[in-house]
Amino acid sequence: MSEVAVPFRARPHHRWARTAALALAVVAAWAGGAVPGRADAAVPPERTQRVEYFPGPGAEPRQVTVPADAPAAGTAGRAPGPAPSGPAVRRFQRTGPVSGRLDLVVMGDGYTADEQGEFAADAEEKLDAIFRIEPYRSYRGLFNIWLVGAVSPESGVSGDPTADVVRRSALGSSFFCDGIERLLCVDTGAVTRYAALAPDADIVFVVAHSAKYGGAGYSAPDLPPGSPFHGVATMSSGNDRSYLIGAHELGHSIGGLADEYQYPGYGAYPWAEEPAAANLTLHRDPAEAKWARWAGVQDPTGSVVGTYEGGGYYETGIHRPTDTSLMRTLASTEFNVVGREAMIAGFYADADALTSPVPTAEPVRAARPLTVRLAPLTGLADLRLTWSVDGRPVPWAAGLRSVTPRALGVRGHGHRVTAAVTDRTAALRDPAVRARAADSLTWTVR
Repeated sequence: MSEVAVPFRARPHHRWARTAALALAVVAAWAGGAVPGRADAAVPPERTQRVEYFPGPGAEPRQVTVPADAPAAGTAGRAPGPAPSGPAVRRFQRTGPVSGRLDLVVMGDGYTADEQGEFAADAEEKLDAIFRIEPYRSYRGLFNIWLVGAVSPESGVSGDPTADVVRRSALGSSFFCDGIERLLCVDTGAVTRYAALAPDADIVFVVAHSAKYGGAGYSAPDLPPGSPFHGVATMSSGNDRSYLIGAHELGHSIGGLADEYQYPGYGAYPWAEEPAAANLTLHRDPAEAKWARWAGVQDPTGSVVGTYEGGGYYETGIHRPTDTSLMRTLASTEFNVVGREAMIAGFYADADALTSPVPTAEPVRAARPLTVRLAPLTGLADLRLTWSVDGRPVPWAAGLRSVTPRALGVRGHGHRVTAAVTDRTAALRDPAVRARAADSLTWTVR
């Protein structure tokens, strides 16, 4: 076991990052004189994965690096197979087109064919718990959710209750991963193959059939090459606090949030440049922090927004917005307001509040009804729909979900009709983020 604290850096697009890493590895191998096929050819270094795990229901998370190529106990001795064809894919929630939504894929491990109903019930329970947390609650309408019924040969997962227990499961879920009891690893290659059965996958949850507390979080750069999703979170099905693992991991993969905890002995933050994450700053003065617009606000986590020293694994020289939050410890069940804003920005980076069944790529007739659909957002969200012709607002049409160009006053061809939506939620204070929460569709009239 080798625990390492890795400072939060801006995550590159994972497909590009893997391609670049592979290219550099090839160049390095040739530069070092390694020739394919020769007996003295360099042995490729062992590939590792950085994962986050959670020592207990109320504990601060930890980072650990584990071998990526070692099979989990539940899949030991099995060669990787093709994409499975038998598991059923069930639509749990569909609020809009795949192209306009965050697609969350939930799959179970350690559930036999006779236990697939139990998996569906466990998945629903976890999802409902996660979506009780803001801003997931208010923005649930930006998600499609798919359940993938992975059928395991045996019920349960390896390492439950003790390290010597080995069970064959579809995704190789195993506690005691790399000797750490609460670290619940999976065969990420198998996860990728099963996730491909869903219409799309932006985020993947694995619900392990176990009452033992545990889980893990995998970020995109540490997943197998070709994985199309942003991250994977694992959690046990029978523990009533394990859902917080998924909620925390989405903070990384959707909101780009850094961990707000620190490790004893790590000392001062060693870099001079401002961290990319929305929830860390070098500035001690709250008025100079990137969240200055929130300074002094009473936060839902219980403290006042300011600058609290420690975060990103370091003890000094770096500051977080609040005393605690879901990104610091799972004892907290709330994002702070800075985290909420980053999460909403992340939602809108991958999803659209405004969609339409009428294509925008082809001209439309003046009598053609232009129908639009707003994502079913609630709570914090405040969507406003407006219409314009050639950039000129049509005030009387505000809020209409269907209208013809002719009714908007269009006469002749070549005019442009635009439907636009803005989210005026009070949860967004940064003008740049508020701008990203706006969306529009434009049709040309023929």
